[in-house]
Amino acid sequence: MNRTHLLFLNVFVIATCGLVYELISGTLASYVLGDSVTQFSTCIGVYLFALGIGAWFSGFLDRQLARRFVEVELAVALVGGFSAPILFLSFAGLSYFHIILYGIVFLIGLLVGLELPLLMRILQSTLEFKDLIARVLTFDYIGALVGSLAFPLLLIPSLGLVRTSLTLGMLNGIVGLWGTWLLRSNIDGSVTGLRVRGVLVLALLIIGFHQADRFTSWSEDRLFSDPVVYSETSKYQRIVITQGRQGFQLYLNGNLQFSSLDEYRYHESLVHPAATITTQPRRELILGGGDGLAARELLKYKSIQAVTLVDLDPSMTQLSRRFPPLGSLSDRSLSDPRVTVINADAMIWIEKQLSPFDLILIDFPDPNNYSLGKLYTRRFFRLLKRQLAPEGTVAIQCTSPLFSRKAYWCIIHSMRAAGWQVQPYHVPVPSFGIWGFALARHHPFQPPDHCRQGLRFLNDAMLPSLFLFPPDLDAVETEVNRLDNQILVRYYREDWTKQT
Repeated sequence: MNRTHLLFLNVFVIATCGLVYELISGTLASYVLGDSVTQFSTCIGVYLFALGIGAWFSGFLDRQLARRFVEVELAVALVGGFSAPILFLSFAGLSYFHIILYGIVFLIGLLVGLELPLLMRILQSTLEFKDLIARVLTFDYIGALVGSLAFPLLLIPSLGLVRTSLTLGMLNGIVGLWGTWLLRSNIDGSVTGLRVRGVLVLALLIIGFHQADRFTSWSEDRLFSDPVVYSETSKYQRIVITQGRQGFQLYLNGNLQFSSLDEYRYHESLVHPAATITTQPRRELILGGGDGLAARELLKYKSIQAVTLVDLDPSMTQLSRRFPPLGSLSDRSLSDPRVTVINADAMIWIEKQLSPFDLILIDFPDPNNYSLGKLYTRRFFRLLKRQLAPEGTVAIQCTSPLFSRKAYWCIIHSMRAAGWQVQPYHVPVPSFGIWGFALARHHPFQPPDHCRQGLRFLNDAMLPSLFLFPPDLDAVETEVNRLDNQILVRYYREDWTKQT
């Protein structure tokens, strides 16, 4: 492989690393700010704009192009490599997170935008212009494709976000250091200073890589009120468990999912009203609920013969094995021989499923982004009708009717628009406040007036009150949530933003 081919390989590495840095920024922005579509779109847009600014600035560089190229490559290694650690560090300071996020995105784009024109000018003496443009753009676009595929399929599952950025930074640093030999004939004067800088950058990145777990834990300890006792970055989300004096808490992408102190209120309310009005439930479906806590409540019924649990993330459905206190809390429900766990996208899965269930429990996270919002659309609820037996019941969590009133009633209206008969209800859960649910059936029905005996929270006396809404929680007009408008996500973000 000659010198020219090696320089084209540099183009490939530059494009791959640059795109991965922006995917990391978009992912971390969606963790903190929610709405992954907006965050990815904005980050990529700022990155592309900065590429153009960098290309424009390259026109002002007339001398020592090879030296400038190496210096820029080392700068990309340092800024890009430490981009994820810096963004993790700024998690706790939401007031300035936007500034740091878009500052890093812009700076990486500016530096990468400088690199490619410089490299093309270095190569212009060895190739005709048409061949130079064709090859540079080819390697650039192939590198972008490799980066976009490697990020979700290889890098994040095996390394996590912080180590991914540091690894790509080391790759950029190696390219910069290698350039001091590859471009030696184009660099006037001594290259010792460049090589020393390259070694220092690589040393910093290697140290950062080895300290990544400690750094991430320290950053998350600043973000959460209780110490972090378990953390994992799956292909789909950041999973964090904290523990304090009164129990442990599960967070997904920074959002509280439950506290062991009072989760029984939530899960009893999700499961038992629906199970009470379903005659002898035998085949049940749980969508979401990878923590196993809804399954725990469902398995209290002796008539249950088979439970199918569909959750996208295998890291969630395996969490009770990796974190034993959750296994104890869930009574190891996901290991029960009656339970079948399927890791799949619920919307895709129900399109293919044809055998109806007696009872369906929907325990998805709140619709704070479009990937989750699709699971609360009229389209999804219409698909769900085919999965329920004629006398079966659906129970769904619908966020808080107090803190996110429009989002809650948007879910109710969307279910009714899909042809369901719906009975909304709410319960107090101290960790969340007032929380909303709904029961749904094919035909009109009355709310349950009794429930299973011996529960920690629900009883016959209080059950009817759950279906009564005071004026500050009562129904409001909303649009129906559809796939093509995702109005629910907008309602949710607007409502919860008012609370912060």
